[in-house]
Amino acid sequence: MNLLAIDWSSVGMKAAQLLLSLSILVILHEFGHYITAKWFKCRVDKFYLFFDPWFSVFKKKIGETEYGVGWLPLGGYVKIAGMVDESMDKEQMKLPPQPWEFRSKPAWQRLIIMLGGVIVNVLLAFVIYAMILMVWGEQNIKADSLKYGVAFNDPLFKDLGFQNGDKIISVDGKPVVEFTDILKKVLLVDSNVIVIRNGKQQNLKMPVDLIGKLIEKRKKSEQPLISPRVPVIVMHIEDSSIAFKNGLRKSDHVIGINAYSTEFRDEYEKVISTMKKGTSIALKVSRNDSVIFLNTTLPEDGKIGFSSPNLPEQFDSLGIYKFTNKKYGFFAAIPAGVKRAGNELGFYIDQFKKILSPSTGAYKGVGGFKAMGSVFSGHGWDWEHFWTITAFFSIVLAFMNLLPIPALDGGHVLFTLIEMITRRKPSEKFLEYAQIVGMILLLSLMVYANGNDWFGWGK
Repeated sequence: MNLLAIDWSSVGMKAAQLLLSLSILVILHEFGHYITAKWFKCRVDKFYLFFDPWFSVFKKKIGETEYGVGWLPLGGYVKIAGMVDESMDKEQMKLPPQPWEFRSKPAWQRLIIMLGGVIVNVLLAFVIYAMILMVWGEQNIKADSLKYGVAFNDPLFKDLGFQNGDKIISVDGKPVVEFTDILKKVLLVDSNVIVIRNGKQQNLKMPVDLIGKLIEKRKKSEQPLISPRVPVIVMHIEDSSIAFKNGLRKSDHVIGINAYSTEFRDEYEKVISTMKKGTSIALKVSRNDSVIFLNTTLPEDGKIGFSSPNLPEQFDSLGIYKFTNKKYGFFAAIPAGVKRAGNELGFYIDQFKKILSPSTGAYKGVGGFKAMGSVFSGHGWDWEHFWTITAFFSIVLAFMNLLPIPALDGGHVLFTLIEMITRRKPSEKFLEYAQIVGMILLLSLMVYANGNDWFGWGK
């Protein structure tokens, strides 16, 4: 790894956003356990953001509870008196049960306490999505409005039979309505994708291990995997630029460079990246239904000196695709936020199923903190993107915590439900052993995920 080539400012920006996002989620998740424990009059000994083995960064005792910040940013916890948890406080469990302890409460109360964190995470996702819809709106690009189809920015898609300009109309027999749904549906495809190419319908068969192939061959890039295919139109050009002095003007459509076709941005970027800086080039330009040729020079920075449309609103005004941005009022945003959270949960569950199926190769993409940080913006603090990712992480945290694994909330919930059905409470010794097994399993998964991030263990 070339450390000098790393953009440390971008890494720092992403790390800061990840830390803030996880801190919000952890604090509110643990608050869900804390407030329900207090509600049922359980004593809460500790409330910590991050873990504090051996020492803590900050701590202060207020009443019966010690509040603090640990030094190990792998989550957080509340220590509820009389509960077998990650603290493994065996000495307390040897003493006779007290009325204020978790183990002394009825099963239904213990169940609510254990579900408290998950409930808060789900509610938080509802609130964040509703806030996003009120502040920034619901932005959509209609898939059938893409005048020039889709540009595929990863070579793997071409290996699978896709071509730039394809219009994707259905995946596994289900129609694609929004552009933002295309990638989700293609990545989770089970059999086939129907596209329109040059006015004709084609059926593309997808391999079972599509995700695994993509993970193996995907190169690190700031480009999205797919994007709307757009023409190269001069939106703005500096009067001082060489290209302007040689005749290039606003609204020109650059359709060729030398002998190469560059009608679309994907073609233009590919050609311009291979050309030698400082050399003379011939531009083929469409202007007012006429084609003209301009001779100019490619500057040393490799940029001809003009900017193209970049905002969805600009492409909409040019008729390249149909863009809508629907903003919601307070009352309308609530059910819309719930619906969006439900859709994201369904998408994550579909991903999870792929990961559990070895034939898909999706397990190769399981990542840790590096992968989580990579989804944030590294070029400035984008609050809409930050809250969108945080809401999705909240959904993921709720789902993962409900898995019936000892040491997770779902494990405690499972044992409590069994107790409520059988009327027999598991022994504290059994719960201790189950907690140890669960912690070892979770630690192993964490090591694998983060090792996969850095060393590609699953590839």
